[in-house]
Amino acid sequence: MIGQQSVYDYLALQGIPFDYYEHPEAPTIEIAARFYRGEGTTLCKNLFFRNHKGNKHYLVIMDSRQEMDIHSIEKLLHQGKLSFASPERMMKYLGVTPGSVSLLNLVNDTNHEVILFVDESLLKAEKVSFHPNDNRASLVITRDDMLKFIHSIGNSYEILPLYGNPVVENQ
Repeated sequence: MIGQQSVYDYLALQGIPFDYYEHPEAPTIEIAARFYRGEGTTLCKNLFFRNHKGNKHYLVIMDSRQEMDIHSIEKLLHQGKLSFASPERMMKYLGVTPGSVSLLNLVNDTNHEVILFVDESLLKAEKVSFHPNDNRASLVITRDDMLKFIHSIGNSYEILPLYGNPVVENQ
């Protein structure tokens, strides 16, 4: 299977089953949507930020159908000015290159330095989809198993409404 073995080992250890899909490289959410298997699954957008000082790092996961507004997220997270983390920081803290950011990257953050923010709209999803730390594959897990992963991984996290507007279904 494509992806980092540490992801598959951790999911097995936690008893988290998944559906596995291989597809061409999908480094952006727009490209990933082309290969999306949307039967009851929410495709997740995963964003990796750092604060202005560069001493804190944040992984934000949300429904891919939402527009990302960094200024709104800055106000909601109360972490000061944010910017996208560099590829070097991505590798250091998440163990991946750009285009493969995912909730599942947290298996590589053994020091639990990355703070996770989850949009509460994902709690309404039946299933969610993430790359297994490689953007040539996607894993689908249930919402409950996503929460099991989040609770077990050891990183600080917060579930909050990142957007006040309801998601508009794709037509």
